[in-house]
Amino acid sequence: MIRTFLSKVSRLELEEKILNTMLAVAIVGVFFPWIGGRPTLIDEEIEIYTGIGFHTSFIGIVVLGFLVYTILITMLPLMTGNTLVQKERRESIRLCTTGLSAILILASLSVLFKVTLQSPGMEIRFGIYVALIPSMIAFLYAFLGYQDKKRKEVRELFHHPQKERPTHRKPEPTSEAEPLMPPPEAPPPEEHRLHR
Repeated sequence: MIRTFLSKVSRLELEEKILNTMLAVAIVGVFFPWIGGRPTLIDEEIEIYTGIGFHTSFIGIVVLGFLVYTILITMLPLMTGNTLVQKERRESIRLCTTGLSAILILASLSVLFKVTLQSPGMEIRFGIYVALIPSMIAFLYAFLGYQDKKRKEVRELFHHPQKERPTHRKPEPTSEAEPLMPPPEAPPPEEHRLHR
């Protein structure tokens, strides 16, 4: 079963592979440390918080939900054959979910920057960048997929089936023979008189 799934994944288009790889990396990035350090100067213990911890936990959970939902749009049909969303709406939903994920991670980053300014012992960790950069790349590829879908819709809208070209056929012989034109009559011979 795993081989079948991997063979289906390998048959995906390159853009699909990149999009889903970036989504998977962003999901992992949510569980990596986003912020860490000493909350106050008198604290000696270093505390580390992931994307679903600290003040940004709600944002991290929402981002995780968006990312998992978006990756399931592609992976669920490959695993079970059931579709999560209709094919016509797939690109639009992907564009919305990846865009919202990138915006929410940027909002979390701004909150964490504010925390680091208020608490000099705290610093932003690599996890938020591991989530942010792939989610922005996924948004870019979702946008390209959406544009491609719109281009195909416009092409189908203005596409006219080609009219069948008439084939040149030899005229079929008729049952009744057409009357032949008589050959033109020969002119009478000219008379030449001799002058003596």
